[in-house]
Amino acid sequence: MRPGSYPLALYRGDTYAWVFRLWSDDAKTVPLDMVGVTAKAEIRNMPGGQIIMALPCAVTQPNIIDVVLTVDLWADWTLRSAVWDLQLTYPDTSVFTVLAGPVTVDPDVTDSTPISTRGAR
Repeated sequence: MRPGSYPLALYRGDTYAWVFRLWSDDAKTVPLDMVGVTAKAEIRNMPGGQIIMALPCAVTQPNIIDVVLTVDLWADWTLRSAVWDLQLTYPDTSVFTVLAGPVTVDPDVTDSTPISTRGAR
Protein backbone atom coordinates (compact mmCIF):
# COMPACT_ATOMS: atom_id res chain seq x y z
CA MET A 1 0.00 0.00 0.00
CA ARG A 2 1.33 3.42 -0.92
CA PRO A 3 1.43 6.09 1.78
CA GLY A 4 -1.11 8.87 1.73
CA SER A 5 0.09 12.24 0.47
CA TYR A 6 0.46 15.00 3.07
CA PRO A 7 2.52 18.02 2.02
CA LEU A 8 3.99 20.21 4.76
CA ALA A 9 3.89 23.94 3.95
CA LEU A 10 5.89 25.60 6.71
CA TYR A 11 6.95 29.08 7.79
CA ARG A 12 10.49 28.81 9.16
CA GLY A 13 10.79 29.07 12.92
CA ASP A 14 7.10 28.60 13.74
CA THR A 15 5.76 25.84 15.97
CA TYR A 16 3.58 23.14 14.38
CA ALA A 17 1.53 20.26 15.76
CA TRP A 18 -0.34 17.70 13.68
CA VAL A 19 -2.83 15.09 14.86
CA PHE A 20 -3.25 12.14 12.51
CA ARG A 21 -6.11 9.69 13.05
CA LEU A 22 -5.58 6.40 11.24
CA TRP A 23 -8.40 4.12 10.14
CA SER A 24 -8.63 0.53 8.91
CA ASP A 25 -11.50 1.28 6.53
CA ASP A 26 -12.34 3.92 3.93
CA ALA A 27 -15.49 4.94 5.82
CA LYS A 28 -13.32 5.83 8.84
CA THR A 29 -15.40 3.80 11.27
CA VAL A 30 -12.77 1.24 12.40
CA PRO A 31 -9.67 2.65 14.15
CA LEU A 32 -6.36 1.19 13.00
CA ASP A 33 -4.99 -1.24 15.58
CA MET A 34 -1.86 0.46 16.88
CA VAL A 35 -1.22 -1.56 20.04
CA GLY A 36 2.54 -1.67 20.58
CA VAL A 37 3.20 0.56 17.55
CA THR A 38 5.94 3.19 17.52
CA ALA A 39 5.82 6.12 15.12
CA LYS A 40 8.77 7.86 13.50
CA ALA A 41 8.87 10.88 11.18
CA GLU A 42 11.85 12.51 9.49
CA ILE A 43 12.45 15.41 7.17
CA ARG A 44 15.31 14.84 4.73
CA ASN A 45 16.79 16.91 1.92
CA MET A 46 15.78 14.09 -0.49
CA PRO A 47 14.72 10.43 -0.22
CA GLY A 48 17.70 8.55 1.18
CA GLY A 49 19.47 11.86 1.81
CA GLN A 50 20.67 13.72 4.86
CA ILE A 51 18.34 13.81 7.87
CA ILE A 52 17.42 17.45 8.42
CA MET A 53 15.29 16.79 11.48
CA ALA A 54 13.50 14.01 13.30
CA LEU A 55 9.97 15.02 14.26
CA PRO A 56 8.89 13.86 17.73
CA CYS A 57 5.89 11.50 17.51
CA ALA A 58 3.54 10.09 20.14
CA VAL A 59 1.00 7.29 19.67
CA THR A 60 -2.27 7.58 21.58
CA GLN A 61 -4.66 4.65 21.49
CA PRO A 62 -6.71 3.72 19.71
CA ASN A 63 -5.56 5.43 16.47
CA ILE A 64 -3.93 8.84 17.01
CA ILE A 65 -0.41 9.97 16.17
CA ASP A 66 0.72 13.39 17.37
CA VAL A 67 3.66 14.93 15.51
CA VAL A 68 5.28 18.17 16.60
CA LEU A 69 7.77 20.62 15.17
CA THR A 70 9.14 22.86 17.90
CA VAL A 71 11.12 26.07 17.54
CA ASP A 72 14.38 24.46 18.72
CA LEU A 73 14.27 21.96 15.84
CA TRP A 74 14.65 24.85 13.34
CA ALA A 75 18.02 26.05 14.66
CA ASP A 76 20.10 24.93 11.66
CA TRP A 77 17.41 24.93 8.95
CA THR A 78 18.57 26.42 5.62
CA LEU A 79 16.54 24.61 2.93
CA ARG A 80 13.52 25.94 1.03
CA SER A 81 12.30 22.43 0.14
CA ALA A 82 12.69 18.88 1.41
CA VAL A 83 10.69 15.63 1.82
CA TRP A 84 9.18 13.85 4.81
CA ASP A 85 7.35 10.70 5.81
CA LEU A 86 5.70 9.05 8.80
CA GLN A 87 6.40 5.38 9.52
CA LEU A 88 4.77 2.94 11.92
CA THR A 89 6.74 0.03 13.37
CA TYR A 90 4.75 -2.86 14.81
CA PRO A 91 5.90 -5.22 17.59
CA ASP A 92 6.68 -7.92 14.97
CA THR A 93 9.09 -5.37 13.32
CA SER A 94 6.79 -4.77 10.32
CA VAL A 95 7.16 -1.21 9.04
CA PHE A 96 4.47 0.72 7.19
CA THR A 97 4.81 4.26 5.84
CA VAL A 98 1.40 5.87 6.25
CA LEU A 99 2.06 9.45 5.06
CA ALA A 100 4.68 11.15 2.91
CA GLY A 101 5.11 14.32 0.93
CA PRO A 102 7.08 17.38 0.01
CA VAL A 103 8.12 20.02 2.52
CA THR A 104 8.15 23.66 1.46
CA VAL A 105 9.50 26.36 3.73
CA ASP A 106 8.97 30.10 3.53
CA PRO A 107 11.74 32.11 5.22
CA ASP A 108 10.77 34.02 8.34
CA VAL A 109 11.21 37.73 8.99
CA THR A 110 10.97 38.27 12.74
CA ASP A 111 13.79 36.54 14.61
CA SER A 112 15.30 35.39 11.33
CA THR A 113 18.98 34.73 10.78
CA PRO A 114 20.64 37.79 9.23
CA ILE A 115 21.83 37.54 5.64
CA SER A 116 25.43 38.52 5.06
CA THR A 117 25.77 42.17 4.07
CA ARG A 118 29.23 41.67 2.63
CA GLY A 119 29.77 44.22 -0.15
CA ALA A 120 26.64 46.22 0.74
CA ARG A 121 26.90 50.00 0.79
